[in-house]
Amino acid sequence: MCIRAMRLMPTQQTLPSKPGLSPGPAVRTELEIGGMTCGNCARHVTEALQGVAGVRAATVDLASAKATVRWEPNGPADVQALVQAVVAAGYEARPAAEPEDHDDPHHHDHGGKMLAGWQLNLWIGVLGTVPLMLGEWVLGLGTTPWFRWFSFVVAGIVQIFGGAPFYRGAWNQLKVGSSNMDALVALGSTTAFGYSTWALLSGAGGHLYFMEAAAIITLISVGHWVESRVSVRASSALRKLLNLAPALARRRNPDGSESETPVSGLVPGDIVVLRPGDRVPIDGVVVEGASAVDESMLTGESSPADKTVGSPVYGGTVNFDGRLVMRVTATGDETALAHIIAAVQRAQASRANIQRLGDRVSSVFVPIVVAIALASALWWGLAPHSAGQVHGWLGKFLWHSPVPASALTAAFIIASAVLIVACPCAMGLATPAAIMAGSNAAAQRGILVRDGVAMEKAGLVTAVLFDKTGTLTVGKPTVARVWQNGGDSTLPLAASLARRSAHPISRAIAGSSPVELDLAGWQEIRGAGVQAVAGQAVARLGSLKWLRESGVDLSQAKMFSEEWSAQGATIVGLAADLSLIGLFAVRDAVKPGARQVIETLRGQGLKIFMVTGDNAATAAGIAREAGIEAANVLAEVRPEAKAEVVKRLQGQGERVAFVGDGINDAPALEQADLGIAVSRASDIAREAADIILLNSEIEAVPESLGLARATLRTIKQNLFWAFFYNALGVPLAALGFMSPILCAAAMGFSDLVVIGNALRLRRWRLK
Repeated sequence: MCIRAMRLMPTQQTLPSKPGLSPGPAVRTELEIGGMTCGNCARHVTEALQGVAGVRAATVDLASAKATVRWEPNGPADVQALVQAVVAAGYEARPAAEPEDHDDPHHHDHGGKMLAGWQLNLWIGVLGTVPLMLGEWVLGLGTTPWFRWFSFVVAGIVQIFGGAPFYRGAWNQLKVGSSNMDALVALGSTTAFGYSTWALLSGAGGHLYFMEAAAIITLISVGHWVESRVSVRASSALRKLLNLAPALARRRNPDGSESETPVSGLVPGDIVVLRPGDRVPIDGVVVEGASAVDESMLTGESSPADKTVGSPVYGGTVNFDGRLVMRVTATGDETALAHIIAAVQRAQASRANIQRLGDRVSSVFVPIVVAIALASALWWGLAPHSAGQVHGWLGKFLWHSPVPASALTAAFIIASAVLIVACPCAMGLATPAAIMAGSNAAAQRGILVRDGVAMEKAGLVTAVLFDKTGTLTVGKPTVARVWQNGGDSTLPLAASLARRSAHPISRAIAGSSPVELDLAGWQEIRGAGVQAVAGQAVARLGSLKWLRESGVDLSQAKMFSEEWSAQGATIVGLAADLSLIGLFAVRDAVKPGARQVIETLRGQGLKIFMVTGDNAATAAGIAREAGIEAANVLAEVRPEAKAEVVKRLQGQGERVAFVGDGINDAPALEQADLGIAVSRASDIAREAADIILLNSEIEAVPESLGLARATLRTIKQNLFWAFFYNALGVPLAALGFMSPILCAAAMGFSDLVVIGNALRLRRWRLK
């Protein structure tokens, strides 16, 4: 462990609280943390920072020993309160003077710092422990007087320098009335070294455990070093995102010349030139040229996107074959790439509800283990015959394991073994390691998961409810057929009524005629249609249900309605007073991959539902084309009632995922157990969603839910292994079946099992 200075540097930025949104001016405070040795430490620091008043979000990266705190917009940024919170949690903190350039993506790659710290510890331990092992196990010098004194000196060096991180960590926690795994390691190693020192100086004779004391520190340092390497590897997707945007951009100056400029120096309105093969440095809009741009790093979509004048381009994407000139529209934390990075960091630092079980156990674990170690010491020290009998009887069923002949020696060594084998690091890593790997794997596929709770909820979903328009369908309806009963005035009247509405169906009908009629008192009735006074009559354009409720006679157009509704078209009626003068069959094509998505989700054991404001016949036609059962179609649902539909399904025992994209979907996204928004969703919908699909097509829905299920399954496996390891290891050590060296190796191995199991998520594929 390296104690590092804490860097505190508030910067005025616009920071997104959730993917896809920039809520307004906020302050970000960057910190460098001192005293963290494992994933549990990072979690404790995160909790301490999040407990400070005014903190919107806090993320802590163990590999870089850094924390990023985002404050509530326009609120006070109490930096000193952060320092006090970290110190109160038992970790070191002090301000540093030098600010960092946050627009340089390369400054984030600090994984080597933690590795270097544990690597130094590793060298100290190996250089001390290997000679002691050779002397005792190979050369048989364990009882030689000079080698006993040599062991004392070498083990003492390892104890002082190699054990320093553990002693500092234990002391820092003890000062604030807490304890962690450092306390168990320090106690276990000190017990073995202390007893051996007493035996050497007093001339008590018997085996000395200097080698074991040094090996404990060495093996656990190996475990931390490997854990750091694996953590750096686990966050590879995030590091790739951080390094996507280049550090320099080719800016066009007012005089027409071009110059290389740091990306951090760009401001909205600047003109940037992109040559073929260039990586886009910042978000902007194309003002000259045409090209294809690879956006796969951000969206997961393999096909390049065509860009012409007016098209948006995003930092981190790659310009393929044409020259583009772009105008900068967003910088710093306002860019799409920054939003994605913030979302991934937030997800990695978050906690799932299932983690509370591990937290509750870990909070009382150290005192319990210390009590068990003391009880074991008293048993082996005061009643060695009884302890030996139990050990011998169990040895018939387990394995032969020699115990120290001296009661005092057995008491010290077995207590040391209990303290070491019980280190709860694996328990603390079980959930965050899986969430880190899962959120990275999701980000690589163009799926943004808000936090660990969202990942957990996604893994528990039993039903998926799709909004129709823009989600299952393309979202660009067109008029397929018109039935007229009002002469030449039908199309101009319908177009004039529809032209003032922003509804997709209205926009489709608005193109029916270029003629603009004079209307008075125009108004839009949400979920029904539009109406106005045209001449002496009240003209209405909207759903047949609304027209029927208004007293319009629809009988003469029954055949037209039934024919086109069966084909999945939405029937919109036009009436003057109480007379029907026109019908429009408006069709919105089902997305090409919708049926395959539905079949895949059904193969995962999920129930599929569709909700729409269309009439039952139209909804049934769309559902039939998409492969959704007619019984699971909820038609003629007003936008504000979608949340009630979700609530009704939840009342039937379903855990509902709602997939939508519109402003009117926000209540349903919020009400659902899991809200999924496609990338072209409105800001309000994205705000309410738990998962955002950067690739707007719904093919990513089965993948996101499948990956979430795999992540939840991995969390449960990790927690089981952590509990099983401790439940088995502690009694075996207390009964004398595990030496301190074996316990140290087992503790490190348990950490690697948990992290390795989590890393399998990086290779997960939808079957």
